[in-house]
Amino acid sequence: MVIGLSLVAACLLGLGFVAQQHAAYREPLSQILHPRLLLDLVHMPLWLAGIGLMFCGQILSAIALGQASVAAVEPLLATSLLFALVAAHMIYQQHFSWVEWLGAVLVSGGVALFLAFGEPRQARGHDLPDPGSPRWLAMLLAAGLSAVLVVIALRVSLQVKAMLLAAAAGVLYGMQDVLTHSTLITLDNGVGAVAQTWQPYIVPCVAIVGLLLNQSAFDAAPLRVSLPATTATEPVIGILLGIVIFAERLHVAPGALAAEVAGLTAMVTGILLLGRSPFLAKRENGALQRQAGER
Repeated sequence: MVIGLSLVAACLLGLGFVAQQHAAYREPLSQILHPRLLLDLVHMPLWLAGIGLMFCGQILSAIALGQASVAAVEPLLATSLLFALVAAHMIYQQHFSWVEWLGAVLVSGGVALFLAFGEPRQARGHDLPDPGSPRWLAMLLAAGLSAVLVVIALRVSLQVKAMLLAAAAGVLYGMQDVLTHSTLITLDNGVGAVAQTWQPYIVPCVAIVGLLLNQSAFDAAPLRVSLPATTATEPVIGILLGIVIFAERLHVAPGALAAEVAGLTAMVTGILLLGRSPFLAKRENGALQRQAGER
């Protein structure tokens, strides 16, 4: 059930990203990292549809996170780029090239390899660290990494800016997944227990900032540039935070560890290859010509 929920969530997320990027790419560059970007996008039906799809995907992923470890769910959510590619393929009615097939094999094979050899599992008893535990400092480190990426993005070229902003959004999305997982574990003790913790109050803040960063990346560059960094960063950060904070376990025998590293490497490589797909960049030429005066 967890695998099915995660894959359906990934499908909805991928479709949502395609719709959001189509809308956000029409906005002027002056809107990047400005709250006005979200205020303008909220009036676009296509963008709202994309947000609706993403929200449904996040609900399903939250249910999956409540049933399994972060390390088991995150790699499956990374296949959202596969579904984005298929959606773009159906829209533009073009055939896959060998690059898309190779990327698809690497992503799917990488996820399967990681899950087969890593066998990620939750720590016994679903115990959370105390609110003052040093393990929660990992969240601050992740937030700091996202902030550093944004600062660097302000000083680089447009294409690199899009990749860095997307990576910063991916870091926050990974944090959001971990915070959601934490909230759902606490929910086992009742709604009152959830209300007394800080995690559920942080989730909306992280989600909104992540959304702004992601839409800014979509505004700056086509999907082939802006989406892969988010898709690759989110599972890596989510898995690392899950291991540090929840003491989630992976097989660490030499052979299993090598296979896990190979699986994650293949997954990230496949995501990067799929991100270069010409289908995901179909709008690039026309949009660039249309926005040349603004940029």
